[in-house]
Amino acid sequence: MRAKLTMLLLLFTGISLIAQEEKDKVLETVNQNTIEGHIYFLADDLLKGRETGTQENKIAAAYLANALRSYGVQPNPETGNYYQEVPMERSMPAQELEITINNQAMAKVAPIVKGDIDYEGEFIYVGYGLESDYNNIDVSGKIVLVKAGNEQGGEAQRSYSLLRTKRDLAKENGARAIVELIGAQDQMWGYIDYQFNAPSIGLALEEEDAEEDFAYVWVQDADGSLIAGISESTSHTGKMRMVLAPEENFVSYNVVGMVPGTDPKLKDEFIIYSAHYDHVGIGAPDATGDTIYNGARDNAVGTTTVLSMAENLTRYPTKRSALFILFTGEEKGLLGSEYYVEHPAIPLKQMVYCFNSDNGGYNDTSLATIIGLSRTTASSHIKKAASAFGLTATDDPVPEQGLFDRSDNVNFAQKGIPAPTFGMGFTAFDEEIRKYYHQAADEADSMDFGYLEKFFRAYVLAGRLIGNDPVTPAWTTGDKYEAAAKALYQE
Repeated sequence: MRAKLTMLLLLFTGISLIAQEEKDKVLETVNQNTIEGHIYFLADDLLKGRETGTQENKIAAAYLANALRSYGVQPNPETGNYYQEVPMERSMPAQELEITINNQAMAKVAPIVKGDIDYEGEFIYVGYGLESDYNNIDVSGKIVLVKAGNEQGGEAQRSYSLLRTKRDLAKENGARAIVELIGAQDQMWGYIDYQFNAPSIGLALEEEDAEEDFAYVWVQDADGSLIAGISESTSHTGKMRMVLAPEENFVSYNVVGMVPGTDPKLKDEFIIYSAHYDHVGIGAPDATGDTIYNGARDNAVGTTTVLSMAENLTRYPTKRSALFILFTGEEKGLLGSEYYVEHPAIPLKQMVYCFNSDNGGYNDTSLATIIGLSRTTASSHIKKAASAFGLTATDDPVPEQGLFDRSDNVNFAQKGIPAPTFGMGFTAFDEEIRKYYHQAADEADSMDFGYLEKFFRAYVLAGRLIGNDPVTPAWTTGDKYEAAAKALYQE
């Protein structure tokens, strides 16, 4: 009995020593001064909000690439440097956009996805426009009318998170375009109008893809009267005309680097450490007259977590290899990550986890909020890492906002790669969050760097624990992306 107790004590002591060694490695490389230096630069007025397509965005990319270089991170294995070119196009508002349904002209419309179309004929109402809504309905060559969101709600954020799903289903069923009726009130519609009836940026499509592209338009239906009338029958008549303006092509950059793992077998598996470095640029002046939306929280913080991880792993690599990706174009629609998953530097089947970091703000400095925490088997490592630095790891407090589908992680999740997003602590989208989210007030000097030091250390330790675990991380059983994972990893 005494021998067994001695063995257990030795085992426990060994585990404790390993855990302390891992924590010490984090403490050695992650400190407040370095964190402040990165964030203050990235959120400086000099960079004018790092908007995709600007010279200042390129300056940010160069800064990040050279930070990786200075740590000794290996460059993008595909290019030999620290960049991945992302071809983009800048488009102006549609020269013409008119929609008439049942002889009624739609007063307020927003082209969420632009596409040339000149159509007169049948419009088919298909409920929410989800898979079962197309049963026994022929929409081939016609425009589909859909209700906003899904059965859980029809707010604009939910509708946007479902956009790709609805668009793909409409295409698969042969539709010409989608018109979605959105119950947004005037304040929200003003934001939608500003985003989509203004110059916009998207990926430059290959010619064959461009030919297949079609329009997805939102129509304001604030009082619900339009959808109430349309939903009474399936078939309607109408016209839709959209004429696009010429586009300008340019190149933006993802920043990519890697650190090989130390284990002969596990080094073939990669953990992705990712964040977007772009922000929204110049905007409407606030009460002080400030027009630069600096994006300290969103997402200089997330960007710097990846730099912190890179600095740590070049000194103390884990058993698994690490791939660092800093994305452009997230604020324009997750563009950098969308491009990357279709043009990966290393085959996606070698990517076993994507540890994304993105932030809108924080209102609780005792927490780290991980969107998708409970959806992967690595959750215990994240909780342990947070606890080691005095924080509590919590899951998404506002699932109705669809946050999992609104950051770069979702493009990896859709391919099957387990991909939560590590964020600063928040309990609700309250005034403290709204005060800074996509506002000129989001400056570096408004943040609690003592809290951020703990937050950064928790992220890096979590990455180390996942990178060294002999068990490969996975989706929890029953997750909606589990089938995609089985296809990717050929399980």
